[in-house]
Amino acid sequence: MLTRSAFLRGGAGAAALLAAGAARADAPLGLPSGGYRETQPGRPGGTLRASVALDIGALDPHALYATNVEWIGRLLFDNLVYLDEQGRPAPWLATSWTISPDGKTYTFSLRDDVTFSDGAKFNAEAVLLNLEHMRAPATKSPLAATYIQPYASGRVVDEYTFEATLHAPYSPFLYVLAQAWLAMESPKVIKERPLSLNTNPIGSGPFILDSYMPQLGMSFTRRPDYNWSPPVTGHKGPAYLDRLEFEFVPDASVRYFSLASGEYDLTIDLPPQAGAAALANPALAVTNRVRMGCPNRAIAFNVAAPPFDDIRVRRAAALAMDRSGIAQIAGFGLYRPIANFLSETTPFYDASAAGALAYDPAHANALLDEAGWTGRDAEGYRTKAGTRLAASVAIAVGVTSIPVMVEIQSDMRRVGFDLQLEALPTGMLLQQRIAGQYQAMSGGVWHTNTPDALYINYHGSQIPTFHEGGQNTSRLNDPALNALLEQAREATDTAALTALYAQAQARLIELVPAVPLYDNQSLIGFGTRVRGVIYDTSHETPHFETIWLQESAA
Repeated sequence: MLTRSAFLRGGAGAAALLAAGAARADAPLGLPSGGYRETQPGRPGGTLRASVALDIGALDPHALYATNVEWIGRLLFDNLVYLDEQGRPAPWLATSWTISPDGKTYTFSLRDDVTFSDGAKFNAEAVLLNLEHMRAPATKSPLAATYIQPYASGRVVDEYTFEATLHAPYSPFLYVLAQAWLAMESPKVIKERPLSLNTNPIGSGPFILDSYMPQLGMSFTRRPDYNWSPPVTGHKGPAYLDRLEFEFVPDASVRYFSLASGEYDLTIDLPPQAGAAALANPALAVTNRVRMGCPNRAIAFNVAAPPFDDIRVRRAAALAMDRSGIAQIAGFGLYRPIANFLSETTPFYDASAAGALAYDPAHANALLDEAGWTGRDAEGYRTKAGTRLAASVAIAVGVTSIPVMVEIQSDMRRVGFDLQLEALPTGMLLQQRIAGQYQAMSGGVWHTNTPDALYINYHGSQIPTFHEGGQNTSRLNDPALNALLEQAREATDTAALTALYAQAQARLIELVPAVPLYDNQSLIGFGTRVRGVIYDTSHETPHFETIWLQESAA
């Protein structure tokens, strides 16, 4: 059984802010250590005004991979399963379940009192339709379909009993069902007008979409008859707020100053560059929570193409990067440097081998010498047989990580490596990604609530092709690693999973298909009149149904 307790370190409380919203300016860094349960009833009524950095362009969670789905999904939809405070699967729309001895058949008992906001009933037929919608080619799901790839078929046993059969045992199954991308949508809409889910989604959640204006904002109203929150949250009945109003505010400085001035009550995307000011502001509360999955990676190397087909060059590049300095540039002191392939909050995170990739330019230089890059040209770059040690990193046009990549470029220059940054339009980047025509790509991040993130990012079956999207942009296909990750997917025993994921992390550190930099963190800022803030156990984003507004002093 996966639990949080095994991987939350002793100082975890430093980062978590209390559910009531009190700021902890003394310790902005750390790991989540609570804040998942409502501690007292709130005051009904009021409108919360909030800002968010970007529009996601559509609202069907099954068809999206955008980060904003994590909190939008909890406004509009519910899931079969939730995670408890220890990270274990817990009831939500499914009240209980059994798993067959061979690990392939899951039988869910469902709540019989849930309806969607269009009046459709939640039942076994609704579950069947949702799972089929997730994997239907027309949905073009970039995430939900990947997470349920082992799902073979479903069967309606009776109105409130659903049976899911898998191709093979898949231990992450219950965990991925708890994520917002796998939420339950109205069966009526799926059958009658599925395309409208992008602009007018219907769920069974605590809020109903009132309006959606692309690039401007969206608003939601409370559903008065909602009464099926996840039991873990401790909340009963409808949400406290009458209304939520979100505006898309791409400019980081505007997003912070409009929060500080009281124009907004909360921002989902607190800019890290404003973190120090926000922490010092007595009128604001700040939360900074490390999310599960794979941390931010500097670069994903194409291990099938020179020069990164040489493991010594890959390791040298990783050792040449000053994570602490880069994390400071990216997070202004709010991000945690990390040299492992799982975030510290992820089940079965193993810190024992992470030091192997610690900043060590002397070792990096020695490895490049060993690889034969011993010459130097007029600009000081290393050479071999008259060829400069150089590589290009493909980056999407408009990404916000350019300062980080420039710092990495500087670190690499110091060991004689000419790292070139190549900004490409998204379409061209995708073409190169599928064709494998690149030396390296900016790495990005992968959030999920299971260590199976390693399978998604590094298993050989996940290499992008013209037929399968795939997230393995390192194009790594290592038989030993593949076997470990396959066994972990089928294992259920805690001891076996601990051993398998420890070996997988050690193997990745040995192979260095990418360079992990700093944890994936959720930064939220809100005014002190905002109370009842608790966090989602899968995503570390706020649960808006428990939020309420304190009356201003007269």
